[in-house]
Amino acid sequence: MATNKSLITTSTTTFISFLVLNLALSFCNVAAKNHHSTTTNHHPHPNNTTDASNPRLQQAYIALQAWKKIIYSDPFNTTSDWAGPSVCKYTGIYCAPFPNDTNILTVAGIDLNHADIAGYIPDELGLLSDLALLHLNSNRFCGILPLALSNLTFLFELDLSNNRFVGPFPSIVMSLPSLKFLDLRYNEFEGALPSELFNKNLDAIFINNNRLMSVIPSNVGSTTASVIVFANNNLNGCLPPSIANFANTMEELLLINTNISGCLPLEVGFLYKLRVLDVSFNKLVGEIPYSIAGLAHLEQLNLGHNMMSGEVPLGVCELPNLSNFTFSYNYFIEEEGICGDLKSRGIVYDDRRNCLPNKPLQRSKKECDAVLDHPVDCFEHPCGDKNYHM
Repeated sequence: MATNKSLITTSTTTFISFLVLNLALSFCNVAAKNHHSTTTNHHPHPNNTTDASNPRLQQAYIALQAWKKIIYSDPFNTTSDWAGPSVCKYTGIYCAPFPNDTNILTVAGIDLNHADIAGYIPDELGLLSDLALLHLNSNRFCGILPLALSNLTFLFELDLSNNRFVGPFPSIVMSLPSLKFLDLRYNEFEGALPSELFNKNLDAIFINNNRLMSVIPSNVGSTTASVIVFANNNLNGCLPPSIANFANTMEELLLINTNISGCLPLEVGFLYKLRVLDVSFNKLVGEIPYSIAGLAHLEQLNLGHNMMSGEVPLGVCELPNLSNFTFSYNYFIEEEGICGDLKSRGIVYDDRRNCLPNKPLQRSKKECDAVLDHPVDCFEHPCGDKNYHM
């Protein structure tokens, strides 16, 4: 998927920059080399032994042994070599010189992606205070994240996706001062989405496919993220106008199936760097804001499966980089100019199940009239008419 590829490229670049500036070049070389690894190989180092002179590796030994004891399924034997004091030789554990003293080794990264391990995260993991990346994608870890993880003040990347973590949105995220990349997708986190999350200086936020239930916080535009994926949660409410504050950073915004309603705010058109906008499978009403015609970098626009109406504006169809435009399963009544023949521009499109005259696979007159007889004025009711029932 183009979104994932672009994210990996962006995240790799920022990760290298961060470690060069903040964790020393040696951390950068180790972590960047193994960035988003899908395998778990150990990294030997000429001085990777633990002794009384290196309390950091001693602490790591305590933490990793505690973790191994509460792993109850390891089908690929990933942690079978987690024995003895030489933690830098353990599979998935990456060591590097401590930034403040390059003569001292410390554990800089953990990458257990796709290991299918089942177990918990112990409090002792908080002893790994020099950890810069923690990648646990595609395992069977479960339970609630321990508060001790707030000790990981160097942590730059946290990827806990595709696991079985539960509980409220993890508060430890807000206490990690160096965090830039957050991936919590495909877990069982529930409850409110904390507004404090958007006060953090994050580059990417993936929280899709959880059980989060709350309105999108009004300060959502305060963060500096370039990619936000909220999809498949129950966030409710309207997309706030403060989204405009993302203008200098936002490149990809995915709000698929989040139960948002009201009108798509005019301020979406201020996100001049936006390349992907997907608000499909929601309860959006009203017209397409003409401000979207100013998104010159936009490549993918998906408005499908909402209750939007009015015209599909010419300016949107003429966007210079648009390659995929979906607006099916709405109540649009007209396609302006070239919008009626997007195939001629080489644009992949879907205009089914609207109210477009002389187009195949449209809604019946009865279906169209039921909605179009109750138009929503987005200038008077930007969050939708409270008397309008969908």
